[in-house]
Amino acid sequence: MERTHLTLTVHGVGCASSAHVVERRLGQVAGVMEAYVNPVFRVAPIEYDAERCSAEDPVAAIESLGYARDRKSVV
Repeated sequence: MERTHLTLTVHGVGCASSAHVVERRLGQVAGVMEAYVNPVFRVAPIEYDAERCSAEDPVAAIESLGYARDRKSVV
């Protein structure tokens, strides 16, 4: 397992309800181990297994919900 950290800025998430929707969708992505969306700062730190998915998989999941994102960092 290759645990990788990705932090995204998620535009359009302004309340706890929309943050929860994004978190649930990220939880459905194979390989995503942890995901939290902070609606105040509009950031989503994500931990994923790089052997099971790529950084683009959580990005695509967020975009599939209609939210825009910016990649901040991949570690």
